[in-house]
Amino acid sequence: MKLLTHILFMSDLDRCKGLEMDAVALNEEGIPYFFKGDHLFKGFHGKAELSNGSFSELDDHHHLGHVDAAFRMHYEDDPTHNHMFFFLDNKVFRYYQHNLEAGYPKDISEVFPGIPDHLDAAVECPKPECEEDSVIFFKDDIYHYNVKTKAVDKKEFKSMPNCTSAFRFMEHYYCFHGHMFSKFDPKTGEVHGKYPKEARDYFMRCSKFGDDSDHLDRERCSRVHLDAVTSDDSGNIYAFRGHHFIRKDDNDTLTSDTIENAFKELHSEVDAVFSYQDHLYMIKDDQVFVYKVGEPHTHLEGYPKPVKEELGIEGPIDAAFVCQDHHIAHIVKGRDMYDVDMSVTPRVPANQRPISLFKKVDAAMCGPGGVKVISGSHFYHFDSVMLLAASRALPEQHRVSLELFGCDH
Repeated sequence: MKLLTHILFMSDLDRCKGLEMDAVALNEEGIPYFFKGDHLFKGFHGKAELSNGSFSELDDHHHLGHVDAAFRMHYEDDPTHNHMFFFLDNKVFRYYQHNLEAGYPKDISEVFPGIPDHLDAAVECPKPECEEDSVIFFKDDIYHYNVKTKAVDKKEFKSMPNCTSAFRFMEHYYCFHGHMFSKFDPKTGEVHGKYPKEARDYFMRCSKFGDDSDHLDRERCSRVHLDAVTSDDSGNIYAFRGHHFIRKDDNDTLTSDTIENAFKELHSEVDAVFSYQDHLYMIKDDQVFVYKVGEPHTHLEGYPKPVKEELGIEGPIDAAFVCQDHHIAHIVKGRDMYDVDMSVTPRVPANQRPISLFKKVDAAMCGPGGVKVISGSHFYHFDSVMLLAASRALPEQHRVSLELFGCDH
């Protein structure tokens, strides 16, 4: 009966309907975990799963009703650095790579003296974002806990709402309340800008949004990874995510639209897009759709065609790009890259080589300055395709939302 209840509850958990999360934290690989009841959402999209499937001891020691708070420790001079901490009632659990550390769970007062039980939220705050490496705890009042000295500075963040969970992401701090969120200054609690905002617009991948949703702001500032990105021969950038896309023209003007409206045969959600000779090649599952660039874009007769027939490689494909004035489509599939000569038929993939730097490439595009590879919420610049294939160290990390689309919040 208990299993049936879990299954029924899980089927009702749809974060796109507006859930209030109990806790949010990044795991050791930077993947956000959203906790609701005894369930867990991994990443910005996907279905819920039972939390005890990843953290079994939470259920062993406590019948898991819900996680009160969670965070990933940032304290490079301590063995707890990058460990995940979960708070349930008066207990704290410490995990590393999903394994419970010896001696845990412990009383919260033993591990974090001066911090109350039954917390509302918690978030790490490394130096210099806070004065010292700290953890911010939320329980009616705000507690800044100095990780090194264990000193507690109790504060009142007057302009902040009551946080049901808190989250540090890309060096910004977010307080979730209901299905809304506000960005705050971790030192003062001040909230600047137009907040609260709808969490489903920025931290979840949902196909439908409220009538008052600012579609352009949502798309340029979303923390959800892009599905595909390309630039056409005129220098316009097209970036696709879920059911929507952004167009950035050569004078940096941004517009947003639905895929259904501009590319109706596709409907939504593409896997990869590349530009070649004033045409957009749009790959969805094992099919290729081709559009002539224009206003409106024109779907070519005879398409879609199977990826295997058009490009000589089995779908699905993770990313694809063509560099300017070249005829080679570079196809990323898993952790390998292939070259397909678009100027000949039949087209045959060649020059297979590994891309060892990335576990997952979400999107990529090539322009006069080189190749941009997007993985998660960041992109990485390589001066050439050869350097992308040969590099053994990641170049500087750039934020997609800020440096591609100018979103500073």
